[in-house]
Amino acid sequence: MNRSPVSRPAAPSLPPWLAHAFRSQRGPVPWSAVTRGALAAGPLLLAGVLGGRVADGVLAAIAAMLAGINDRPGSRRASVRRLGVPALSGALGLLVGTYAGQQLTAVPLTLLLTVLGLIAGGISAVGPVASAAGTQLLVTAAVGAGMPAAESGWQRALAFLAGAGWLLVLRLALPTPGAIGGDFRFDGERDAVADVYDAVAALLDAVGGAHATARRAALTAALDHAQDALAGPRLRRHASSAAERRLHAQYAAALPLAEAATALAWAGEPVSARAAEGPRRLAAAVRGNTGTGPLPAPSRSAPALRALDDALLRAAETFDRAEGGARRVFARRRDAQDVVRAEGGERRVFSGWRDAGGAVRAEGGERRLFARRRGAKGAVRAALGAGGREYGLRVALCFGASAAIAQALHHARWYGQHQHWYWLPATAVFLVKPDLGPLASRVLGRAAGTVLGALVFAGFAALLPRPAGLIVLVAVCGALVPVATRNFAALTAVVTVLVLALVMVGGEPQASAGRIAETLLACALVLIVGHLPMPGERGGGVRARLAAAGSAAHAYLVHVLSESGDRAERWALRREAYRTLAEARTTIALAAAELPALARHTEGTDAVAAVLERLVDTTTACAVHLDDTGRLTPRHTRQLRQLLDELEQRPEWSGLPAAA
Repeated sequence: MNRSPVSRPAAPSLPPWLAHAFRSQRGPVPWSAVTRGALAAGPLLLAGVLGGRVADGVLAAIAAMLAGINDRPGSRRASVRRLGVPALSGALGLLVGTYAGQQLTAVPLTLLLTVLGLIAGGISAVGPVASAAGTQLLVTAAVGAGMPAAESGWQRALAFLAGAGWLLVLRLALPTPGAIGGDFRFDGERDAVADVYDAVAALLDAVGGAHATARRAALTAALDHAQDALAGPRLRRHASSAAERRLHAQYAAALPLAEAATALAWAGEPVSARAAEGPRRLAAAVRGNTGTGPLPAPSRSAPALRALDDALLRAAETFDRAEGGARRVFARRRDAQDVVRAEGGERRVFSGWRDAGGAVRAEGGERRLFARRRGAKGAVRAALGAGGREYGLRVALCFGASAAIAQALHHARWYGQHQHWYWLPATAVFLVKPDLGPLASRVLGRAAGTVLGALVFAGFAALLPRPAGLIVLVAVCGALVPVATRNFAALTAVVTVLVLALVMVGGEPQASAGRIAETLLACALVLIVGHLPMPGERGGGVRARLAAAGSAAHAYLVHVLSESGDRAERWALRREAYRTLAEARTTIALAAAELPALARHTEGTDAVAAVLERLVDTTTACAVHLDDTGRLTPRHTRQLRQLLDELEQRPEWSGLPAAA
């Protein structure tokens, strides 16, 4: 007898704000960062206890903990900026907070902290490093103002810098496991560049399939990571110059490969598996620091395939020059004329795109390929723009209000002993950060993590000897921080245990209950402030990112249609366009996962970002085709017109700032 299939109701899905709280980043355990964490906060605290300077040891351990939160995977050169800038900002906050706490009464101190919140909030809108710097400035200012100490402000700032500097020294000096036998100084850069070639190969494999768009996004992420890895200062000016030049050249050689692969993905016609073999061999050569060997030549039946073939040949020549040889890696020679360009000057095809300042020109020579092009003026615009103003106001309100409430409780006799009033504003600073996830998700994760961490510490405090057992607990938590950063609740739990252990080593009583109560109070405060209306349009951060992406896409399109021969300029503009789009996508995804009352303010922006991505893809395909034939096909022009018209017809696009 035939049985009809029984339909089962689909499992109810969690709302986005709740699902985000359970989401964790995946990947291998960062054993290098775990080792550094174990050697940082715990040993620094031990040194302070043995040297009779417990307060300095506590501050150094706090600095190492905050630096450990920023100690993400990447190159050593990038870590100098990623760890050093927030550490300097934290030392400044500790200096200002200490002297303000000693000299000012409650009301002027609260006003000063509110102004600091406004400034730091605006700065945080510039980028990830600036966000970490703004956070540490406010946290240490609250700690300096509220933590009683006999030391002067500059002594405390030096102790803080020593703790963060110690972790940075470990980051620069310790080899990566498995790289002890080689030149481990550039293992992060080498892996990042090799990942770019692997991502190119993965995109070529996916051309014409359902995963091509996701692979192109993965290629953008790999290029962003490599760009960051190579953008920091040189570690050793003379001894490392040859190795650094080699890595820079290998990264630059990947840019035309990425361009050709993107053009092939835009065309949508599958290519043979042979096309992806060359980039994979280049990735192995970068990762192993070896030569390339023979590379299979792909077909040259289409402009994008010819561009891929030429880019492979140039990459092989670049690798061989770095090896000191001149091997013939292809069975045939490159054509003498590999770029055909149309005559007649700038191509004027479209008038539908609003002007953003005219054609893009490189000033002062060739544009740098290995660093963000946002300079001081761009940082100021981001801090003072819509996103910076909105975030600055919310941070100032949260930080100032939490400081006022904490000090009122501190002086209220009915509240009892309240020695750690700085916990409340410091907690509010972390909760108000939008780059840590949606607001409701942050609040839920912070509350759950604090309760768990406080209960775990209460159990350890009853069993461990003092101070030796607590110092070991600090070292263990320092080792767990790099792993716990993958989930906000887990990070909160580990940091709660670490901070409570530091408080007890400093001579204060067990404070788990107070930590839970003040965290819940901070959660309620941030939830209220997060839903308050602010001057200007809601969702300014999202629109500012989208406006920056639109401006970068416009600059890239104008450059390509002008048929300029400056390829370094074109690749730099292409990188900026894709990078700003990736940043906008991340911000939009976080905003979409907010509670409905907040998420509705940014509805439709994801569709605008998708159109901009297709426009940049089409512009890349146009660039490759113009290089080969000197003219655009009807398909290119039709696609560009449709995308530009679609942008102009979207109300979300017309509402963006004029920079777009």
